[in-house]
Amino acid sequence: MKALFDTLNIQPNNIELYERALTHSSYANEHQTLKNERLEFLGDAVLGLLMTHHLFHQLDENEGEMSKRKAKAVSEEALVLYATHINLKTYMRLGKGERQKGANDAMIADAFEALLAAIYLDLGFLEVEKVFSRIVIPHIKETHVLKDYKSMLQELIQSGDKRNISYHVLEESGPAHQKHFKVSVKLDRVINLGYGEGSTKKEAEQFAAKDALEKGNYEIKETL
Repeated sequence: MKALFDTLNIQPNNIELYERALTHSSYANEHQTLKNERLEFLGDAVLGLLMTHHLFHQLDENEGEMSKRKAKAVSEEALVLYATHINLKTYMRLGKGERQKGANDAMIADAFEALLAAIYLDLGFLEVEKVFSRIVIPHIKETHVLKDYKSMLQELIQSGDKRNISYHVLEESGPAHQKHFKVSVKLDRVINLGYGEGSTKKEAEQFAAKDALEKGNYEIKETL
């Protein structure tokens, strides 16, 4: 952990907060300890505020364009990118089964958000803002080339008439530490555009949007 703190350039007060931030539910279940899900919830909000503040001051764009930039910069793929630059995966605590398979992108992204929450709770907003400046801002440009299939599909749909797309969980299975979701994406809650599966709802939704896009722009516009 010391190497991680050195990378982040922080001097933590409450080490347990950071251990919890890096604890996946599979490890928590095996060792009867706290998992990182509540911290991930808080970290999502902390990251959202930091990114919004940064883009607001850096971009002379309208709300729609800034929203698109933010969506890419805080997407799961982007969080994994930031986490990779600080070698976060090395410090994650996983249960035996998950350790053998290796942490997937959803786990890594959740741990990154939880880490930001731990810094915020332990050292305050100004310190987490400094960490954000050091480990996120230098890599935001790299996120421009990441594929956010949900945003791409939304743009395609709205290039025609003003119609709505929505995501619906068809099936949720597996234990708490190893969930599996099946999701559909629908046009106006009626027309099925695509299906996706993943270990989180976000991941399944991305694959559903990707499935819809792979059916081709022509097919989707025909349904419009």
